[in-house]
Formats: sequence, C-alpha cells, structure tokens
Amino acid sequence: MPENHWRLQVTRRGLVPLSALLPEAAGAACELDDWLDREDIPDGVPYLISPDLEYDIDLNRYFLRPALAGASRNTQMAAARDVRRFLDFLWCARGGLGWREAAEADHDAYWYWRRQDPAGPRVAASTWNRELSMLNGFYAWAARRGMVTESPIAQRPRRPSPAATSQVHAGAGELTAAAQARDTRRDLVEWLTPAQYRSWRDTGLRGYDAYGLPGQRFRGRWAARNALFADLMVRTGMRLTEQGSLTALEIPRNGGGQAYHRFWLPAAIAKGGSARWVYVPDGIARRIGEYIATDRADVIEQARARGAYDRIASPLIIEDPGARRPCVTVRGQAGSAARVPVEQLEPHERGRLQVRAAGGLEPAALWLGEHGLPITVSGWKQVFAAANERCVRAGVAVLCHPHLLRHSFAVVTLEQLQRGHLADLAAMTAEQRGHYAKIFGDPLDWVRRRLGHSSIASTLIYLHALQELEMRTRMTLVPDDWDAPPAGEPGTGEAA
Repeated sequence: MPENHWRLQVTRRGLVPLSALLPEAAGAACELDDWLDREDIPDGVPYLISPDLEYDIDLNRYFLRPALAGASRNTQMAAARDVRRFLDFLWCARGGLGWREAAEADHDAYWYWRRQDPAGPRVAASTWNRELSMLNGFYAWAARRGMVTESPIAQRPRRPSPAATSQVHAGAGELTAAAQARDTRRDLVEWLTPAQYRSWRDTGLRGYDAYGLPGQRFRGRWAARNALFADLMVRTGMRLTEQGSLTALEIPRNGGGQAYHRFWLPAAIAKGGSARWVYVPDGIARRIGEYIATDRADVIEQARARGAYDRIASPLIIEDPGARRPCVTVRGQAGSAARVPVEQLEPHERGRLQVRAAGGLEPAALWLGEHGLPITVSGWKQVFAAANERCVRAGVAVLCHPHLLRHSFAVVTLEQLQRGHLADLAAMTAEQRGHYAKIFGDPLDWVRRRLGHSSIASTLIYLHALQELEMRTRMTLVPDDWDAPPAGEPGTGEAA
C-alpha cells in the first residue's frame, strides 16, 4: 500500500486548541470541542480521513448511528477498520476510486485479493465473512439514504432456515451478501491440554529451556506477572479485553482456604454485556495478592516519584476505594458532570481510572507495565507473540494466542464436568437423576454461563471438540493389523 491511505481516528476532546497553535486562526472557525458539542458527537467515536485529508460527513455519519454508537468500543473500531480496508483497496488498487463510485466488479476484485490472490493476505473464511458483514451493513445503510445508487456487494436470497416447515418463515424474502465463504470450519476448535499449556507457559513466559530448567540467558523481569495473567485466563475463560480491563478493586487477591473465590465481571467490560460470576482458584487468588503487594507496588512507587500520574489527561479519580460501589465524577459535554459507578465504565475509560491512596494517586488497573501504567490489549498480544518466538527458538512445538486459552478452559472444564456428571448419574435411580438435573443442571449450560455466551449454540463447538477427542481416543484402540486374516487362512503365509 502507498503511504497515502485512509486514516482511522477517534474523536477526543481536550486537545490543544487550534487558536493556541495558530493565533492568526483564532475566530476563523470554532474549536474542535465546540464543534463536537454542537454536533452531539461523543468522545471515542471512530472516523475516517481520506488520503486527500478530507473529512467526509456522509461517510462518517455511519459511525454515529445508534446501533453502532451504542456498541462496544471493539465493535466500533472493527467496523471502521473493515470499511477503511475496502476504501484503501479502492484508492490504491482501483485508481483512486471513491466509495460512492464502487461497482460490483470492484468488490469482486477485492474478494479475490483478500481470499485468493497468491500475493494477498488470503484471510480465513471466518475473517472474510465478518469483514463482509460489516461492509455489507455500511453499503446497505448508504443505499437506504440515497448516498449510493446501488451497493457494490452482490446479493442473493437468504436460504430458508433448516427448521422452517413452510415458505413462511423469518428469513423469507430477505437478501444476504452472495460472497459469503462456505468453507468455515465451525467444528474445529484449537485448544491446549494442561501439559501443553504448562510447556508453553514455562518456556515462553518464564524462559525455561526445552528440558524444563530455567534458561541461563532469560532476563524477563515480568515473567511472574505474565505467567499469572495466562494462568488466570486459562483457569477462568475470560476474554483478553475482559481480563485486561479489571481493576485491583474487583478481583480476589488473597487465598482463604476455599477452593475458589468468585467476583462479578461487570457488563460494561464483558463482551455483549454478558455480566457474570467468574471463579478464581484459591492458589491464583493468593498469587494475585502477592503480585499487587510486590511487583505492582514497586512500579507504582517509581512512577509516582516521576510524577507520571499527575500528567494523565482528564483522570477519573476514585475517592472512595473502600466503598461497596466506588464511583467517579465524569465530565460530560457542555461542562455537565455526573457520579458514575466504576462498574459502568467501559475499557477505554478505565485506562484513566486513578485511586487516591495514602501515598498519592495510583492506577486502579490491575495489570501494570514497567512504566507504571495499564497494559493495553495490544501490549498483551505482544507478550504472547514474544512467548511464541521463545518456544520456537527452544524447539517447543506449542504456540498460543490469548483466545486459545479461553478455548482450553472450555474444553478441559467441560470434559471434567461431563465425567463427574455421568459418574453421578450412573449411581442414581431414574427419580434421583431427575432431581439431580433440576438442581445441578447441564454441564454444557454451566460452561456457557462461565464463558458469557448468550446462546447454547455458541458453546456446542466445545462439545464437538470432546466428541472428536473421544473418537481419537477410541481409534488408538484399533490395532494396526485389524484387517489381517486369522492365522491359517490363505494369505498368512502359513500352512493350513
């Protein structure tokens, strides 16, 4: 791609005013904050700037529609990136074509580049379908408002639902993007066994060699913190953004002799608003307390001495950290202010959370880097990437990404629950089994709740993984010579 391409930005108040940068421009135009207030645009909304450095009002209005503006920050940014990717293709590969002029042939060429071009990214089917859904939504919205005469994305009638018993059903007459990929592998779930996970963690995060011994050249100061982060993820099934957004006020930090400690994951940081109880093993809760009291406290003291926390723009200060529901004062548009519970703050807002402690201000975030500031999602991805590189160099054939730990939690937990569930049921009468099911429910539904899935259909993929595991186990019992004729029959080489 050339240097000139579409740029993705987010709205932000509190920047240096234009009049301070260019005194001669004072009074020529309103300042950014005033314009954002007048247009009723909240902070953090994505917008795109063309390669010609133009702000297209029609285009960026898409990101202000209620369905998208009310979505999570990750969803908003994903939609903006998917639209920008197609606009970049039009600009760089289709002769500087604008988004209004794109035709079906242009999208067909985009499909080829994304999916099949030997020199292209050749993205997976699931990735393509997600991008296609976002882009199709954008052009459908633009077509309804007359911004384009026709969408460049070819359409086809939506196929009837398999459960439909007649032509009268929910999908009748609806259209969907014709370029949807059908080679998605819905039943394929990658996951790690506990032994594989320990091998990856010890080599990649702790710097051990392939023999399980501490590496002589490893200088990872944050090995204990990184290993704790991974251990918490693989034992709870939290998503990366969910776990990375936790504050030190929300999570259990001390062991207490019981097997598990639970805490409430707020809807504001849970994907899809899936607030739920999260169960933390006692040993991990104890290690969290040790991390808070040592490594985390050290970087806070050093950052405080540098005055790092005094320079944070627009901090959200928790004055009552010991309260049952800590609150912060949030400044709104036009100078308004409101007291908001911390549990209602979204991930991007939590980066500005500060606690007024005895020694001064300190971040509320649980996971801090060596600079004393919260570690971003991209920062954690870099930690995993570096761990994978160490495993490759050490000859450990296990690679891992954050979501793989969530899959591993689901498969291993479901297998353990299924085993115990079946063992309990086998020793019961029919009546007892009925009472048991009413009280303890279904293991699959329990895992669904722990993962925050709204539908059991999303959790079924892990049941498929167990079925595949069971099949692989049974196949090992089949002898290699299963089709060899018995001794004494023709073909054995022995006399009859």
